[in-house]
Amino acid sequence: MPADPQLDRLANATLLVPFESYDAPRWVLDGLAEGVAGVCLFHNNIADAEQVTALNRRLAEAADSPLVSLDEEGGDVTRIGQREGSGYPGNAALGAVDDPELTRAVHRSLGAELSELGFTLDLAPSADVNTVAENPGIGTRSFGADPELVARHTAAAVAGLQEGGVAACAKHFPGHGATHQDSHTELPVVDADRDLLFARELLPFRAAVQEGVQAVLTAHIRLPLLGLTGAATLAPSVVNGLLRTELGFTGTVITDALDMAGVSARIGIPEAAVRALSAGCDLLCLGRFVYADQVAAIRSAITAAVAEGRLSGERLEEAAERTARLRAWTAGRPRGARVADIGLESARRAVRVQGAVPALRDPVVVEIDAPPGIAVGEVPWGLAPWFPGTERLDAEAAAPERVLASAQGRSLVVVVRDAHRYPATRALVAELCRARPDAVVVEMGLPAWRPECAAYISTYGAARVNGQSAAEVLGASAGASVV
Repeated sequence: MPADPQLDRLANATLLVPFESYDAPRWVLDGLAEGVAGVCLFHNNIADAEQVTALNRRLAEAADSPLVSLDEEGGDVTRIGQREGSGYPGNAALGAVDDPELTRAVHRSLGAELSELGFTLDLAPSADVNTVAENPGIGTRSFGADPELVARHTAAAVAGLQEGGVAACAKHFPGHGATHQDSHTELPVVDADRDLLFARELLPFRAAVQEGVQAVLTAHIRLPLLGLTGAATLAPSVVNGLLRTELGFTGTVITDALDMAGVSARIGIPEAAVRALSAGCDLLCLGRFVYADQVAAIRSAITAAVAEGRLSGERLEEAAERTARLRAWTAGRPRGARVADIGLESARRAVRVQGAVPALRDPVVVEIDAPPGIAVGEVPWGLAPWFPGTERLDAEAAAPERVLASAQGRSLVVVVRDAHRYPATRALVAELCRARPDAVVVEMGLPAWRPECAAYISTYGAARVNGQSAAEVLGASAGASVV
């Protein structure tokens, strides 16, 4: 088929591409000049504030208001805080405080920071209602398990981000919180009928739409009780039916990353791209490792589908037009103001303590390792910055008698993250607490399991500010790096 530059440009207008380095490669800059809608940055693109600001300035010069996006939820999922941990506490902590004005102010400050760095689109907030504590993909990324609470905080987060100066994107539609699987590795199931879906999963998305959210990101989940045998991202009944018609959303629909197994494992990324556009999605988030050759293959698949009649030219034009509207919205957007220490102050308000925290005597602090979720990645967590000598243990290999011996005559602090998800962690912590009932346990994930111990501290997140807040409860002075 001979090349059609106009059709290629329309296909480009649906692409949100990643790249491999701290500098924008030529294929990305050329692609932006040829109509590619924008880029999505990951931690491999971000070294520090100075570098990413210069990078984003170069990207902005390559085209008229390209979308410069990232996943910056604050809390556990952070790109700008990937090296040291986030300066914002995350959704679960804000939900625990349950002050929507605080949530709005935190996100306004986050949006302002992102805008200062040159970002125009934040793939946040998570609007998922986390009703399954064992959920491997959401957890502390959610404001909570109560739909009304999640709805009011989703609306507040959307308002704050957009007042800060970036477009917000509510995710993962129609709701990833009731899953037992991670869509990065398989296709999760949500066993909700229509009534339950509207009463639970869709309530926060309705609130986001009413708040004027600029974008909504789809979930790669299956809804068997609604007759879906494949991913919601590829279902017209979800995108055009639930989101467009029933919730009245008129903005840009963005796919979750198309390299995720939940959507493309069986059909490949190019075919998933075509089907997502056919279903009503407008902007294709391709994932982290989909580079020049694969981007070209995806563009070719889209233009071939139009030529073959599998994808209408009108649908492609509609998608390109919605993406252009989003880009226009971000252009020259007024920037809000950052608020110093608002992340730390909100993290302090989120900390919950059960029992009495004893005065620590030369404490032994041990952290029980927990594998990071794929969305989270390798981000520092724990109390080591405030307690030098903190040891990270593998629950399955750790010798409790060695820990107890080292803590003889000293205080014992055990730090965990989502202990309810890991039987070996629970067994180890329970054994340590039986031997040392005066131990303090710090949970930096969801506080869904509590051992018998002297004091149980919940931070509702593992961001740097969550860790500092717990350290202060244990006796560390504000801002100190040692105890």
